[in-house]
Amino acid sequence: MHVLVTADVLGGVWTYTRELVTELALRHIRVTLVSFGEIPQPSQTSWLEKLSNVSYYPTPFRLEWMQDAAEDIYESSRYLLSIIHEHRPDLLHLSQYCYGALDVALPKVVVAHSDVMSWNESVYGMQPEDTWAQWYRAIVEQGLAGANMVVAPSRWMLGCIDKCYGPQPRSRVIYNGRTPALFNPFVSKDNYAASVGRLWDEGKQSRLLMQLDSSIPIFLAGATSVDDGSGNRYPEGRAKEGSSIWSKGQLSEGEMRELLSRAAVYIATSKYEPFGLAPLEAALSRCAIVANDIPSFREIWGDTAVYFHRDNAISLGQALEILHSDPRLCMTYANLAYERARKRYTAERMVDEYVQLYTALLEHRAAA
Repeated sequence: MHVLVTADVLGGVWTYTRELVTELALRHIRVTLVSFGEIPQPSQTSWLEKLSNVSYYPTPFRLEWMQDAAEDIYESSRYLLSIIHEHRPDLLHLSQYCYGALDVALPKVVVAHSDVMSWNESVYGMQPEDTWAQWYRAIVEQGLAGANMVVAPSRWMLGCIDKCYGPQPRSRVIYNGRTPALFNPFVSKDNYAASVGRLWDEGKQSRLLMQLDSSIPIFLAGATSVDDGSGNRYPEGRAKEGSSIWSKGQLSEGEMRELLSRAAVYIATSKYEPFGLAPLEAALSRCAIVANDIPSFREIWGDTAVYFHRDNAISLGQALEILHSDPRLCMTYANLAYERARKRYTAERMVDEYVQLYTALLEHRAAA
């Protein structure tokens, strides 16, 4: 089997792609990988050096959710068609909606990682209706219509796609997965909480942490500075006066592993999260999860997380204090999250489901 996979290198999709492509390659499935968004750094692509049956083509073409992307979408589609004609894959696994509209006689799996309309719906309570939004909606609808199967990482996300773009008759949920061996759940925990998020991203809602009045140290990864919400900014490594929040900045994979391995608690503040790889990584590091009470977190984590009232900093602080004051309870929730992650959200299980899907689509094509 030969699968062409598309990806972007700007966020969690690249982590997802690493898990997918690595596991496919280990199963002796040939992969042609094409990435968009920007040319990645060597540190982002070093994992590919070990995979002999993967061909990689990085490109800087803009992604469909970026402004002024129409010309790039046209040119990148032409480029992708040339790669398809040269390498002749059996199936396309697409992490962008727009390429579902490619005019090729191959099965196309389009993965709905996230989208602009559902993001705005979750963050602002409404969908944008300007000229760009109309263009974006049309591009997404065309791509979805061209897919042989639409895959979402949660039932909640699939429901968002149905709501924003119309029901998808050929769709299914495949939960994301990570490789447990990449994380360390066996070291002693320190008395701090960790969180991941970009302060400008209202969907991740990391600024909620700045409203806390907590004695528990909280380390925020991914932010280059701390903003207290009043326009005051504090540099990496320093909290505002009287606060327990510390900015760790952008961390390497090893640094992130170390931070999570010793964190007693992980705080998931997102108000928009189709799945959430960072909480999964924390669970595989045996952190107790304190999560915003949104439908996708309830779906993914069930009763193995401690939830705070949606977008409510006071409730978040109370949840943290409960776990801080009862180490045994904290470890109980850490173990619950760890066991759920090991059973449900591994890369091996994820790729098992994708390979089953690929096989069914190829068999259906052969029989047609």
